[in-house]
Amino acid sequence: MLYHISQWLTQYVSFFNVVHYVTFRMMAALLTALVLSFIFGSWFINQAGQFRSKAREYTPETHQAKHDTPTMGGLFVLLTTVVTALLWCNLLVPEVWVFLGCLVGFGAIGLWDDVSKIRWRKGIRESHKFRAQLVVGLLVTLSWYWFVAPSTEVCVPFFKHFSPHLGLLLIPWAVFILIGTSNAVNLTDGLDGLAIGSLIPNFGTFALISFLAGNAVFAHYLYIPFTPTSEIAILGTTLVGASFGFLWYNAYPAQIWMGDVGSLALGSGLALMALMARQELLLPIAGGLFVAETLSVIAQVVSFKYTGKRLFKMAPLHHHFELLGWPEARITTRFGIITIVLCLLALMTLKMR
Repeated sequence: MLYHISQWLTQYVSFFNVVHYVTFRMMAALLTALVLSFIFGSWFINQAGQFRSKAREYTPETHQAKHDTPTMGGLFVLLTTVVTALLWCNLLVPEVWVFLGCLVGFGAIGLWDDVSKIRWRKGIRESHKFRAQLVVGLLVTLSWYWFVAPSTEVCVPFFKHFSPHLGLLLIPWAVFILIGTSNAVNLTDGLDGLAIGSLIPNFGTFALISFLAGNAVFAHYLYIPFTPTSEIAILGTTLVGASFGFLWYNAYPAQIWMGDVGSLALGSGLALMALMARQELLLPIAGGLFVAETLSVIAQVVSFKYTGKRLFKMAPLHHHFELLGWPEARITTRFGIITIVLCLLALMTLKMR
């Protein structure tokens, strides 16, 4: 909205031309989302006091004391992101609406699950959740493929001249990335500030990558596909600001939980940013923590099924360290440091080609 208003105002006051710069809007969107979070965060927590979900069933005993913590804080992150995006993005660009549709679609699935947990003390069946994710993921991917007509090449880290084209296989590939990443973030959301604290560096990383990919000069210099992702970079910094604002209230001891409405939506948003920039193979590097958390669950299930033994004291991985005696705040801080290092490594691969 402000972007379009500034186009009209520029005719009379040249100062407003600054709004046309992507870098300015990236910073403005981050600060706007952060300020909105500070202004309305406490009010939302008070309203969310009626939405309390019991701690997850398979968690350490220390988590059972968190029953009274309000949940569905991810809904606040989504609302902040959408409002900020409407203020600072070019709303005539289809990528913006595809991205917001992805956040809202996966967020709706998480909201369905959260409401079910609150009302009936039991979430929706995993099969129902997966089918819903499959439908939303397919709709998002088809919308992206139809309205944006993206490049189908996949950039392989460390290889300058090896970028295979997927063609129509991009559709099932993108659906897989969206569902996999959203569930990986959902599994990581088990400690106060852990998931959101790990998402922030990832959002920042892929916002920067989206900016570089959306600039013809930088894209040519780095040998990456030139993609229309300038507005996605703005959405990325919007998510950084909204996530920082949520972390203010979600840091240990948390005043509010993210809930599935947040973890599924934000995970899918991260995946779509990487896909739109055609750098989805950097997700396992930058999002290495999410990969490790997911693999720990898979390994635990497979090991117990076939050997009767558990590899970890409890899965996902963060609960294993809890049962080893690590304080919750220490786990969150150290995992956050690891994530920052991994994000820097992911950025380094853009030049190491």
